[in-house]
Amino acid sequence: MSIVTVQLGQCGNQIGQEVFSALCSDIRGTHGLCSKEENESYRESCKERFFCEEESGVPAARAVLIDMEPKVISQTLSMAASSGHWKYNSHFCQKQGSGNNWANGYCVHGPRHKEAIMELVQREAEKCDRLGGFFTIMSMAGGTGSGLGAFVTQCLRDAFPASFLLNHVIWPYGTGEVIVQNYNSVLTLSHLYHSSDALLVHENDVIHKICAQLMNIKQISFRDVNQVIAHQLGSVFQPAHTAGGGSGYSRNPLGDLLEPLVPHPEFRLLGLRNIPQMPQSSLAFSSFSWPGLLKHLRQILIAKAHMEEGIDWQVRPPQPGSSTPSTNKPLHFNTSIANLVILRGKDVHSVDLGSFQDPSLYTSWLNPQDAFSAWKTPRAFNKYEKSAALVSNSQFLLKPLDSIVGKAWNMFASKAYLHQYTKFGIQEEDFLDCFTTLEQVVSSYTNL
Repeated sequence: MSIVTVQLGQCGNQIGQEVFSALCSDIRGTHGLCSKEENESYRESCKERFFCEEESGVPAARAVLIDMEPKVISQTLSMAASSGHWKYNSHFCQKQGSGNNWANGYCVHGPRHKEAIMELVQREAEKCDRLGGFFTIMSMAGGTGSGLGAFVTQCLRDAFPASFLLNHVIWPYGTGEVIVQNYNSVLTLSHLYHSSDALLVHENDVIHKICAQLMNIKQISFRDVNQVIAHQLGSVFQPAHTAGGGSGYSRNPLGDLLEPLVPHPEFRLLGLRNIPQMPQSSLAFSSFSWPGLLKHLRQILIAKAHMEEGIDWQVRPPQPGSSTPSTNKPLHFNTSIANLVILRGKDVHSVDLGSFQDPSLYTSWLNPQDAFSAWKTPRAFNKYEKSAALVSNSQFLLKPLDSIVGKAWNMFASKAYLHQYTKFGIQEEDFLDCFTTLEQVVSSYTNL
């Protein structure tokens, strides 16, 4: 099945381009470390998901690029074309941006350009033999990605009610890029919560740390950050064998991802962790064992760590049998609803994943057998001989969510900058509805 990617705003378009580049270089690489047949079926499966064959012989990304100003889109189109290995076809841009104002993107640009945008999406969807769903990439802090992104997500839900819809959301830097980013974020998250199947979140602060501490990059640019994000997304979306999927690769990537991870509509926030991550130059001098990688990945999960550096090894799951209420859980312990581990590389089929099936990691209202799933493929990803990714529906995002709602509420209470939103039609009641939605999400995740 194919996935149509919708790239929104500056951030969404720049990350989208890096994602397709990473996918393309991965399937063109000869570093698969697996049999020729396995490599071939992996490549075919990836192409069906993300690219459509063109008569020119250059595959085109199954994507629609949307922005309210032309600069980033023209850069993105030319970077893709200059690679010579893939290109973009569908894009929509205007001359004036949204000025970092969510209401401008949602109330003005969205309705004004709805028909043109949805026609491009419809056209991409019709090119798929079988449509698996939509993957949108957007930032929460700005105006176009967040405001127009929330509007387009609602349109996708209305136009394709039976398709899976996964939003990839970039969480802004805590110190801030935009003075009203907390307003924009609260409005985006609450609207997406009503229309999306799940939100897969990357925090800029976390990725920045990975660039500095694991990748050893001195002067970190947005492109460095985006490449780490693209690598992490690729490690999830490249083909893998699901548990009951027989011998072939998973046919329904979004469905196979969302079905086990989002068992309840109140819990839709997914976090993503990868191991190992290092500069290309270090790969040749590194060797990894599966037990070592998985021991670190499990501790990253239970201690809410951001990466393999600086994990708190003191955090332990609660002892089985101690029927303590959730308030007495060990401090900093991360309770999960559901987890998916994806293993790629040598000897994957002999790996023991029992430690992730420990019932003490999960909330009591789900059967641990249903709460954990694993995908595997002997095909290595992006030059890593062995690599593991964890997609987790857990308390990973509770603290950042609580913090962003708190900051936005403090501004709202003093009515700061509200006139910028009311002039485009977002009233105080709309803000209050959004706060109510997100307070409920915070409360649900806190009480796991």
